[in-house]
Amino acid sequence: MTRYPRDMRGYGAKAPDAKWPGGAKVAVQFVLNYEEGGENCILHGDAASEAFLSDIAGAAQWPGQRHWNMESIYEYGARAGFWRLHRLFTGAGIPVTIYGVATALARSPEQVEAMKAAGWEIASHGLKWVEHKDMPEAEERAAIAEAIRLHTEVVGEPPRGWYTGRCSANTVRLTAETGQFDYISDTYDDDLPYWLELEDRDQLVIPYTLEANDMRFATAPGYITGEQFFTYLRDAFDVLYAEGRAGAPKMMNIGLHCRLIGRPGKLAGLKRFIDYISEFEDVWTPRRIDIARHWAAHHPHKRWQRPSQMARKAFVARFGGIYEHSPWIAERAFDLELGPAHDSAVGLANALARIFRTANAKERLGVLLAHPDLAGKLAAAKRLTAESTAEQASAGLDALTDAERETFSRLNAAYVVKFGFPFIIAVRDHDKPGILAAFERRLEHDRDHEFAEACRQVERIAGLRLKALLP
Repeated sequence: MTRYPRDMRGYGAKAPDAKWPGGAKVAVQFVLNYEEGGENCILHGDAASEAFLSDIAGAAQWPGQRHWNMESIYEYGARAGFWRLHRLFTGAGIPVTIYGVATALARSPEQVEAMKAAGWEIASHGLKWVEHKDMPEAEERAAIAEAIRLHTEVVGEPPRGWYTGRCSANTVRLTAETGQFDYISDTYDDDLPYWLELEDRDQLVIPYTLEANDMRFATAPGYITGEQFFTYLRDAFDVLYAEGRAGAPKMMNIGLHCRLIGRPGKLAGLKRFIDYISEFEDVWTPRRIDIARHWAAHHPHKRWQRPSQMARKAFVARFGGIYEHSPWIAERAFDLELGPAHDSAVGLANALARIFRTANAKERLGVLLAHPDLAGKLAAAKRLTAESTAEQASAGLDALTDAERETFSRLNAAYVVKFGFPFIIAVRDHDKPGILAAFERRLEHDRDHEFAEACRQVERIAGLRLKALLP
């Protein structure tokens, strides 16, 4: 069994109504990353200095020695940038979420006290602001546990949210395993929160952002001026606000760093954006924990049997009749690279259709021959499958007059004589006159043309049947 773990579908074409408080058209959420004092530094027991997200162009790690300039830039974030941002957000009455590196928080007690006094959420940003991609699973699990312990000791309460940032492929699973977090944010894959099923835990994920993020001041391509940052944030807000007015409210994440946006010239752009959104009455500016609680209350998770997670026997039992009396299609489809994208009616219809389309001519003809005549003898004898019975009834084919029944019998006979298989049409797409018109029209086709049309109709019927079973 081959299963693809990545979810390329998400909410699909119809995202849920977020139902933000007060009918808000968009939730604008500010994250302030507090990493100063938790970065790579030999003083912290690391092998080299930091090289990530600073104003030093082309920075590289210095193995075995302190990088005085790098340390100084990080210190600016704690000493000056944080307090400038604290004044800005408290003055605007906007609460923020802190992504706090535990060791950084431990080295900044005054800033932690100011965060708490302002009513800001302090989520965990891991134990240290270091790379985790090559970290052994056991080591990362231990680091997560120590981050929670130290965070609780320093802040006075455990974190309810988590974001590693420089994460591994194991991070989301390992943090969910703790059962500690109301949300995890180590994804960038949506504009809304969503639930992730990890064994027996339903974990809420609130995606984060790397683009509406001041880190672009320190990466290329990026922002040079505060005005560029403001322009990007404003444009993103305008698009999301318009979507909210159209009935599809979303979430706007904004990522900030004390040592970056805390510089005066950069902060001017952020201040301009805060002033801009203050002109809108129907904008919600929550902490991430507020979003998590709202989502859990208004969009609780409900588990259901997903095709990509079913055992073979159960899969074939449920979907073996989607193609009339042809369970071999489901059996072969089970062996495809199924994943979350196939847990919908459209996705599974595509997987089944791939098997049907690549079957040989004899096998495809067998599927056509498995279909009953419309309003034929099997229908009269009530020997149709439940699906076919319901489909024919939807177009009134179970209540024909004697004259109509005679017409259908005549057309059925003529069609089978000419093509060698029964007339097939997705009756749910038509009414009785439309079916009769299609009958007459298609009798004029040559066999190759009609074989292809019949196969298309078989796929359409399968798709409609799946829509009755799956989202």
